[in-house]
Amino acid sequence: MGALSFGFSPLNAVTTSSKQQTLKNLGTAHFFNSTNMPSFNFRTQQNCRGGIRMQVVEEEYEVQQAKDMAAAKKRWEAMIRDGKVKFLTPREAGYAIQLSNKVLLDVRPSTERKKAWVKGSTWIPLFDVENSIDAVNLSRKMTNFMMGGWWSGVPALAYDNKFLSKVQEKFPKDSDLIVACQKDRSLAACELLYNAGYRNLFWVQEGLEAAEEEDLDREGPQPFKLAGIGGVSEFLGWTDQQRAAAAKEGWGYRLVFTGRLLGVILAADALFFGAQQVGRYIQDLRAH
Repeated sequence: MGALSFGFSPLNAVTTSSKQQTLKNLGTAHFFNSTNMPSFNFRTQQNCRGGIRMQVVEEEYEVQQAKDMAAAKKRWEAMIRDGKVKFLTPREAGYAIQLSNKVLLDVRPSTERKKAWVKGSTWIPLFDVENSIDAVNLSRKMTNFMMGGWWSGVPALAYDNKFLSKVQEKFPKDSDLIVACQKDRSLAACELLYNAGYRNLFWVQEGLEAAEEEDLDREGPQPFKLAGIGGVSEFLGWTDQQRAAAAKEGWGYRLVFTGRLLGVILAADALFFGAQQVGRYIQDLRAH
């Protein structure tokens, strides 16, 4: 890209098909309202015993989320179309960092960052794991776990309302910033930064998950492609990313996860058998 000063074409010189593909990819992104970051709505209900429990107002949240998604998609399409934010592939981002000393701003949560990160990158998460312990956050964590967190390993995340101030402490507004996340959440960060006065913004298209090992100088124990997975699905090797890796690495990789699955089945069978034996023992005691 021209603004990077090492030979890439600016966004308005990108082919129409590339622009259309980029805008199409926004349909799978995570959408947030930059002026009012999403939060769960809760209501308190009094049950018949006088206890109080927190309940997510699912219908209201889903309607609001759909509206936010549609509005965000339009805003982000306009940002890309108007050239306010330029896009780079992971490989182009790697060239930019190496040849022009551009800064990569990693906005991923700590759960993804600790698995793999770009050498020399600056980490300022837009969302991170919610660690506070109160009734509302405990309810959010429980809801997140029951709604699939146990399978995907994705924790309940909270927006960091100090994100902008942290960026402004480190980077003046004329800085060239390459903004990256695991998938497409970085577009929300780009929108916040642009509205705050940053004008030299570059978005890593499809995120670090799309990066090949040779694209970027990686540090950390995992490949970029596996940094966003977790939970039971990761343990059993049932994620799309792991299946793709298995297709490349062959049977040795698959056997590891086949062994884990067999271990889970055997453990479950042992627990079931043990429960049966305990049940019979209790019945025998009652009989005597």
